Amino acid sequence: MADAGARATTPHGGARALRARSASRWTRLAAALAVIGPGMITANVDNDAGGIATYSQAGADFGYSLLWTLIPITLALILVQEMCARMAVVTGKGLSDLVRERFGVRTTFFIMLALLVANLGNTMAEFSGVAQSLEIFGIPKYVSVPIVAASVWLLVLRGSARIVERVFLVACLVYVAYVVAGFLAHPDWRDVAEGSLVPKLQLTGPALVMVVTLVGTTIAPWMQFYLQSAIVEKRVSLEDYPLSRLDVVLGCIVTDVVAFFIVLACAATIFKSGGHIENAKDAAVALRPLAGKWASTLFAFGLFNASLFAACILPLSTAYYLCEAFGWESGIDKRRNEAPQFYFLYAAIVVLGAGLVLIPRLPLLKIMLLSQTANGVLLPFILIFMLLLARDERLMGRYRNGRVLGAIAWGTTVVLVLLTVAMIWFTLRDAFA
Repeated sequence: MADAGARATTPHGGARALRARSASRWTRLAAALAVIGPGMITANVDNDAGGIATYSQAGADFGYSLLWTLIPITLALILVQEMCARMAVVTGKGLSDLVRERFGVRTTFFIMLALLVANLGNTMAEFSGVAQSLEIFGIPKYVSVPIVAASVWLLVLRGSARIVERVFLVACLVYVAYVVAGFLAHPDWRDVAEGSLVPKLQLTGPALVMVVTLVGTTIAPWMQFYLQSAIVEKRVSLEDYPLSRLDVVLGCIVTDVVAFFIVLACAATIFKSGGHIENAKDAAVALRPLAGKWASTLFAFGLFNASLFAACILPLSTAYYLCEAFGWESGIDKRRNEAPQFYFLYAAIVVLGAGLVLIPRLPLLKIMLLSQTANGVLLPFILIFMLLLARDERLMGRYRNGRVLGAIAWGTTVVLVLLTVAMIWFTLRDAFA
């Protein structure tokens, strides 16, 4: 009888266990979805209009020879972004907050001023990318830029943090257009492998400027502030930090795979044909006779998506870190009367960035590339503050940087400083030669 009773209850017990396991899987999936987002979004915004212009010029001017730089740049990006994510989870504060508390208001003011100027240039680059991409389809910038600026403003003004993040995650998926365009360019895969795995660098001003610009567009200073603020706003716990770290690592890898294919597409076509480009629009147009209509269309569509995506994020990141730095309320889920400075700053940067692009005969490509180079010059200073914070035992406890990680991080910063000094030296030498 006991055996019969056991047999009778076993199916029900098994069903309960199955439901429990199923519920546990859904719980883990829900936890993962609640954490994932900031890392993927922040890294992918890297491939904005300025980034696409930079990667396109790297491929058009230097062929496959600089592909290898994307490997150490990706590793450095992972290192830097992971530190930000860890500080966000452990302290529950944004990077601007921590800099102000540790280094004082005066230091914070000058950092914020430099970042504001750089980000305004970057925002102009995004609206320039919108204008250039839609001009390919016959839409003038005096129509496209105001409409996109209004749409960007309304998305943040009317949307909740969850809705805005979902829109941004969908935008990340569109970057696959560049991977497809890279294959349609029919590159020589042996040359691609050599350019990727055999380091070569010409010790000339233009080559060093391009390397520093590649670093600046891939590891932009604003990214660290935005990532940390976004993770703080999601209230990620220490228990969920492994998922947040995975989000960061995957985002860094995906963004540089996309960058790789942008360089590859332009190297296989424009560089091989001896062509030259002045902006990201030129790259898309040049692909048409060299790689076909679909490659050109995908490149142009990817430029529009990237520009629109970053035109939302860059003003948002600026508003976040300025409000944090000076103790003002911030956040998409805040009402306008609860965070007036946040919404004012966001609107002001969108209006300025879009408005300046509409000025006739403005050298947009120079603004794009200069903004990316400025990022490269500014980045080492931001990294130094981050490293000092990340090794602070009172702040980070057992989650501080260890000796090995600290040594790697400091070594990366030293390399970036040396690259910046070399860039300035060779540029001045070539200018006065």
